[in-house]
Amino acid sequence: MKTRYSHILMLAGAVLAFVPILAVDYLLDAYVQVREKDSSQQYVRTITSQIAIASDDAIAALRRILAESPSLCTPTFVANVQVAIETSLNIKQVLVENADGVQYCDAFGRTVSYSPLSRALPVPGRTETITIVQLGDMDMPALKITQGFGDLRRVSAFLPLLGQTKETLAEGINAGGMLRVSLTDGSAIMTIGDASGFDRRGTSTDFVYAQGFAGELPLKVEYAMPFAMARAGYADLDVSFTVLACLMSAAFLIMALQYVRTSRVPAFDLERGIARGEIKPYYQPVINLRTGELVGCEVLCRWEKKNGEIVFPGAFIDYAEVTGLAIPMTLSLMQQVKYDLADLCMLMPDMKVAINLFEGHFRDDSIVEDVQAIFGDTSVNYRQLVFEITERHPLANSLVANSVIAGLHALGCRLAMDDMGTGHSNLAYLGTLGIDIIKIDRIFVDMIKPGTTQVPVLDGLIAMAKDLDCEIVAEGVETEAQALYLRARGVLQAQGFIFAPALKNSAFKELALALHANKPGPVRIQLADAIVASAA
Repeated sequence: MKTRYSHILMLAGAVLAFVPILAVDYLLDAYVQVREKDSSQQYVRTITSQIAIASDDAIAALRRILAESPSLCTPTFVANVQVAIETSLNIKQVLVENADGVQYCDAFGRTVSYSPLSRALPVPGRTETITIVQLGDMDMPALKITQGFGDLRRVSAFLPLLGQTKETLAEGINAGGMLRVSLTDGSAIMTIGDASGFDRRGTSTDFVYAQGFAGELPLKVEYAMPFAMARAGYADLDVSFTVLACLMSAAFLIMALQYVRTSRVPAFDLERGIARGEIKPYYQPVINLRTGELVGCEVLCRWEKKNGEIVFPGAFIDYAEVTGLAIPMTLSLMQQVKYDLADLCMLMPDMKVAINLFEGHFRDDSIVEDVQAIFGDTSVNYRQLVFEITERHPLANSLVANSVIAGLHALGCRLAMDDMGTGHSNLAYLGTLGIDIIKIDRIFVDMIKPGTTQVPVLDGLIAMAKDLDCEIVAEGVETEAQALYLRARGVLQAQGFIFAPALKNSAFKELALALHANKPGPVRIQLADAIVASAA
């Protein structure tokens, strides 16, 4: 059955069929953008990997020196240090000093001259700290990786930020381009090339740009080159693109007319719904089972059509994920969350807002840039954001996924594994991704019945989460028996209909303010029921 827009779509298809002929330059620009973006991103990944690998090697060498040296500054210690330097491609010096910077000994028996370029910064998951320094007359800034020894001494390994010289790096950068290494707070450490043009750029299309993070280190690498310089190298493709555009026009005209005649194009409805802002965020409260306080909320969605029909996510989420519409849908939800919860996040700085991500978000680093662009200058702090990874589909590219997760962690956001135990995850998967929070699916919570004293599968998931040092949130809690069972086993955060369903913005705010005004105290189910009833 054709839609009422069939004739309009056929006319639009006929017109659009000739667009490629008229848009050779545009197509070539898009081709250059994609190809050079990929090349730039690969270059950045090479740089970040080099920094991360070198720092990991230095940390391992430093730990090995301390493990094999019962005392500092003894002949055994100095010998171990010299062996570590000789066998390492990166470590240039090892220094023992106190907290005031008084030097006791080093690898070569001389005073180590260095000046800090940053404060000592923690490395997530490590006991060492990292400081950017200028070491002697070394051309390249250096990393000072420090481990405490007792209460008074500090042992530090020095290694260059990168194995190349600045001159060598500059030779690999096109005219007008730049490579910049900075801390995640924006403080620049090293810049190769001229960054002034990039910093005052008019639009994002003026430059080919890529960024990445050095593992879990608080370091960001940026690379940019003028698009005009990149485009100049593809002049020979203009003729080929013109011929290709003519062939595409003919093929597109035939296919578009046939497709519109025989198909309703179901994606149109969802695309239009997203563009019109019909995908609305609903907020399901997360409650502390011990204190009754509001911990935060999970952002769910409903499709509120113009005719008043409300479509639940089960009817369109899978389709949105397969077609790629989940990505613009998530951006739309985050924009609405920013405006909905700005005042509440400022009033309740410890409140966490959980937003679902999909497998498509972990195919490139753009989600990190989107989070920065949407929440960067708002009262919704990065540390209040929790991004939930669904288990429905495995993450295809672990290297890019780890880069995305490292970028979100570097901002201060946290990661949660949603629907734990129902999909593709395993212990190695969880350990690799660096998950902070595990959400137990409602199918395991439903196993708790009145009088239940033991649920082995659920108890095992809880024990595993604790072993991984992850916070736990239970989903689908609907009875008092379930809440008491979970609380008795150390699960302190839960969401479900016993507290409230997913609420519209106004109802959720009212509930949050009411619970905030009455804290601390027991969970007020009657209060929640009253507010939900009024919202309905």
